Amino acid sequence: MKDIKARLIERIKRVSTIESFRFKPKEKVDFLPGQFLHVIFDEGNQNNSELNKYLSFSSSPTKDYIEVTKRLSESAFSQKLRSLKVSDEILLKGPLGNCVLKEEYKKIGFLIGGIGITPVISMIEYIAHKRLDTDVILFYSNRKEDDIAFKEELKYWQSTNKNIRIFFTVTDAEPKDTNCIYGRISRELLIEKAQDIQERIFFIFGPPKMVEAMKNICLGLNCKQENVKMEKFIGY
Repeated sequence: MKDIKARLIERIKRVSTIESFRFKPKEKVDFLPGQFLHVIFDEGNQNNSELNKYLSFSSSPTKDYIEVTKRLSESAFSQKLRSLKVSDEILLKGPLGNCVLKEEYKKIGFLIGGIGITPVISMIEYIAHKRLDTDVILFYSNRKEDDIAFKEELKYWQSTNKNIRIFFTVTDAEPKDTNCIYGRISRELLIEKAQDIQERIFFIFGPPKMVEAMKNICLGLNCKQENVKMEKFIGY
């Protein structure tokens, strides 16, 4: 892990409550798809957990910028992000995390809730950019269609790579988009769409209760414990 000074070059509104922040680091940052950063707004007290938080990379290591994405709330940390202007410089520390994509994984699956999509974007963008032959299946759950961040990017990668399959699910209302499935990610959905479950490495990112539920589904379908990799995202 090292200190990274980086300048904001772009802000991208993903959905109404989610925004991406792209930074140009002074030096190239080497990281693995799926890793995360410590974003430091209080440099004088780096243990200040109100102003210094962890965010996943939501960009591939092959890019010349680094991107993080956050569901913005009323927290002090979110307010600091909101106040950032293009050309502002901030301190980042990283990379961190071991829940990462490895090129030797030939079949992977993602069981994702909400903002847990961020490290997945890093991984799938990397697979697409490197033209890996990794077989990918993504189940991505949100409450409403309007909450689906990175929807167009994911659909594009699916359309240009026959090895990438994506299933959007929404839980609060019948979706208008016929490509979305109404309901939660369930045991039955996985059996229907991913008959080779036991052959896959599964990544699970999202709220703690959702992560535990997805882990139990995987184990109940006889996935090996070591093939189920998890990170719990806590809102702030």
